[in-house]
Amino acid sequence: MRAPEPVTLDRGRIAAWRSGRSGPRVLALHGWLDNANSFLPLAGILDTIELVAIDFPGHGRSAPRPDGVFYNFNQYVFDVLAWLDELAWDDAHLLAHSMGGAVATVVAAAAPDRVRSLSLIEGLGPLSAPAERTAANWQRAVRRARLRPRRVHSSRKAAIAARAEGSDLDPAAAELLAQRALIEVDGGWQWGHDLRLTWPSPGYCTESQVLDLIAAIRAPVLNIHSDPPSGLLEPRLMKLRRAAVRNERSLGCPGGHHLHMHQAERIAAAIRTHIEDHDQ
Repeated sequence: MRAPEPVTLDRGRIAAWRSGRSGPRVLALHGWLDNANSFLPLAGILDTIELVAIDFPGHGRSAPRPDGVFYNFNQYVFDVLAWLDELAWDDAHLLAHSMGGAVATVVAAAAPDRVRSLSLIEGLGPLSAPAERTAANWQRAVRRARLRPRRVHSSRKAAIAARAEGSDLDPAAAELLAQRALIEVDGGWQWGHDLRLTWPSPGYCTESQVLDLIAAIRAPVLNIHSDPPSGLLEPRLMKLRRAAVRNERSLGCPGGHHLHMHQAERIAAAIRTHIEDHDQ
């Protein structure tokens, strides 16, 4: 695989990489606290598409939001549409994982003419919360919206091990993320994501709102999920969400929440077929 070429958007504030210069146009959106390199295992196989993988603001090599600006989930939707504009892509296929999948779901519902297909990896819609939890979620967000000292790891290896601990990431996958997010500082190594990303969100959609968004999607959806389930979404909610999709293919395979990094060979063929079948 040839090394992807660097790409910058938004006057240099947003970092990305591109692999391929021909074929269907695909924008890749990573998960929370990950970065564009989570799609490197797939990029080496999806060699018949033009893939641009973005670092969301505050992730990877992208600049953080300005001081005093919170990481509002809704803003990511407008970010994606602005990136499509800057790439001069009237429409594109969206390949997305986890938080990126939640964003892609809303983009496809809100701007259906901009999305040709969705390939969602563990990301069929945003997280939801019951309406009666609204005040409690706001109280939690206000209570925990405080900067704290950033952890310094004694070595690069220790930092990568800490990222993998308690997650489904293996050392090789964590190393890929580290290439784009680990920073050497006095006394050791730090993960460079904006710490404001770890503050709790004050506002969530209710599940009925999520279902309304999913039902509004016109683009065909490839729903890729871990089997056995990763635990991200209750099986009952996944069943309801899948039933709300107009045009869905589904693929379940082992690998946990980051199955696209662990099972790239297995899922890349399904992604390629889905994209090519809906590129006209």
